[in-house]
Formats: sequence, structure tokens, C-alpha cells
Amino acid sequence: MEHADASPSSSGGPILLEARDLAKHFPLRTGGVFRRHTGSVQAVDGVSFELRQGETLGVVGESGCGKSTLAKLLMRLEEPTRGEARFKGQNIYDLSGKAMRALRRNIQIVFQDPYSSLDPRMTVGDIVGEPFDIHPEVEPRGSRRRRVQELLDVVGLNPEHINRYPHQFSGGQRQRIGIARGLALRPEVIICDEPVSALDVSVQAQVMNLLASLQDEFGLSYIFIAHDLSVVRHISDRVAVMYLGKIVETGTDEQIYERPAHPYTQALLSAVPVPDPAVRGQRQEIILAGDPPSPADPPSGCRFRTRCWKATDTCAEEEPLFVSRPGTDHDTACHYAAVRDDVVVHRD
Repeated sequence: MEHADASPSSSGGPILLEARDLAKHFPLRTGGVFRRHTGSVQAVDGVSFELRQGETLGVVGESGCGKSTLAKLLMRLEEPTRGEARFKGQNIYDLSGKAMRALRRNIQIVFQDPYSSLDPRMTVGDIVGEPFDIHPEVEPRGSRRRRVQELLDVVGLNPEHINRYPHQFSGGQRQRIGIARGLALRPEVIICDEPVSALDVSVQAQVMNLLASLQDEFGLSYIFIAHDLSVVRHISDRVAVMYLGKIVETGTDEQIYERPAHPYTQALLSAVPVPDPAVRGQRQEIILAGDPPSPADPPSGCRFRTRCWKATDTCAEEEPLFVSRPGTDHDTACHYAAVRDDVVVHRD
């Protein structure tokens, strides 16, 4: 079984969260009363990585590759089919009771949709303060209103709007409310599940800058999930590229964006829009054949081989190991990984 181990972190801090061979397979059943098992959807299949204190790990890939399922596994909103996730050395799937409650204080999540993730019947004060009802030991009841107002101020909202409802805010402001809720329990890790994909581009930049400033102020570690590679580069120290439930390449942002070695990563980067016409003509766009295979019936060997221009019989027969290949400086899961510089995305 392959292990997609991340390269050493640029932060150099201690490991906070790590996954080892993490998998989630959803069973497929057919029939009415007498339903029978006919297979499984391999949403996440053998993912491994490390997240260190104070760093941001970006997770990118197209829709359906398993990014959001991975987030749910790390939050223990889903139980794994196999593998483990450890927070400060403890396997989170072995925890229960008080230990699990303590873990949930330390790992929080910001959801993708700022419209459906906030209860329209609750005021902003109730939404941001709700974690204190679940974990009353964090903040005394008498000081909660003041604490909620402080959190609203930290994320750039008017503390006097504490009694307003979500519909009275814009999309960007609602996402700030979600971030304030995530900060309430003073977590060490925040999982951002496509937190800006539903926002306008100008608002995206504001939210991204807010997340970066909060990381500096509170020493947060992020797992930042997105399908937009430009957004991920803006905030990430390291990047993990997912395809059909597996991590196929990891490295620092410089390694991934300037020295991509996996064909899938190269194809993704070639599709990133380039605003400068002079540079645009130097880029080689890679058009992949066909559609992604079904996670219920993934290809043998390398899962990307059905769309890859480098594929050979070896790719169908042998699953590639996740290692650094000759001529590359970071890990990839490809038999024929090679750096390609005509698809890179340079910094603005």
C-alpha cells in the first residue's frame, strides 16, 4: 500500500496532525427490501501526510477527488474504513468521551458554503457563542457576550452587530462569522473546506488575507482544501495534489508550482488563467482525454493512467510508489515523473 508522506515542513515546528494510510469506502447497495452489497465508492484510499505547527497544507484536486471526505475524516464526522489520524500522537479514532470532546476543541472547521453553514434562525451572537454552550469550561457564562464581540472584531466585523441575523450580512461577512465561530474555542488546527469558492474574487482576497493574519496572530495550523490552484498558492506552505482518492504529489509551494513532476499536476497548472498576454503565449495547455474514472471502479495500477499521455503497460500493472524520482526534488506517485517547466505558474 502506498503512503503519500509529505515532505519536511518549512515551518520546522512539531507535528500536530498526521494521517497514515487513511481510507474511507462508502458501500454500494442495490435492491429494495433485500438489499445486497455490490461494491464500494473509494472516496479516500490510502492518504498519508503530516501537518506541523504554524504551517498551512493546501489540498487541491478536481471535484470528486475526495477532498471534502478527507476533511470529514479528520474532524471525525466520518469513521475510516482503515488507517489512522493522529493529533499530537493520539489516534483520534481511539478516543471517546472527554478525550474526544477535548480533541474537538483543538480541531475546528470552516465550511464551504457561508449560506447553508449558518442557522438563519440564530443571531450572530448565538452562532459564534454556541461552541461555549457545548464547552462551557472554555468561557464563563457572564463573559461570553464580551468574548463573542471580541471575536467579531478580530475577523473584521462590527461587534455591535451581534444581534443581527445571517441574512443581514453579505457572503464574505457570513464567511467571517464562520471563521469567528471556528476561533471561539482557541483551536490549534483549523480545516478550511473550500472556504472561498462561493465568494466573489475580490472578497476571496479579503478572506484569504484574514486567514493569513489570524495564523500569524494565533499560531494556527491550517489544512486548506480548494480546487483553485491560485488560491492555494497564496496561502500554503506545502501542497498535496489529490486525484481519485489518492495523493499523487506533495511538495513546497515552489516545488509544486515551479517544478511540477506528476502529469496530473502539470495538467492542472496548465489550465490556470494567466493575465499577462506575453507570458500566456509561453504556456503549454494540456488537454486531458476523457473524464475521471468512477471511484466505485478505479483503474488498476495508476489511477491517472486512463487520462495520461505517458501511460504504458507498466502503469496498468503496477501501482506507482510515492517517492522522489531521479531529476525531481519532491515525492510523486508516477512511474515516469519528470519536471516540466512549460506549464509552471510564476508568482505575480
